[in-house]
Amino acid sequence: MTTWTSDELNLIANADELEMAPRRGNGTLRGPVPIWVVRDGDELYVRSFRGTGGGWWRTARASHEGHIRAGGVAKDVTFAEVTDTETNDRIDTAYRIKYGRFGDAYVNPMVAARSTTLRLIPR
Repeated sequence: MTTWTSDELNLIANADELEMAPRRGNGTLRGPVPIWVVRDGDELYVRSFRGTGGGWWRTARASHEGHIRAGGVAKDVTFAEVTDTETNDRIDTAYRIKYGRFGDAYVNPMVAARSTTLRLIPR
């Protein structure tokens, strides 16, 4: 399995937004959507602000493949669903710390969207 380099992790994690382009069933990429990204150790995670109703998330969940761009890094990725409570607790904290300056109206939906947590795995 491929892993993130330290530079990639730092650049992506320090970016305010990540451009998410999941792969559709026909093999094409959806248009990129800006979303928030957080780091936990040597892993990167995203969630859907709109929960399971988010279009990019439904496409990502169906294909488990896509392309991301953030902090000057562009990479094809695999999306892995995250369901364990311990990891999601850490991701909640990471969202609150990184994006707390935007206020509860934005952060609380991200914390509530635990069921949409995806780990980004470089390909």
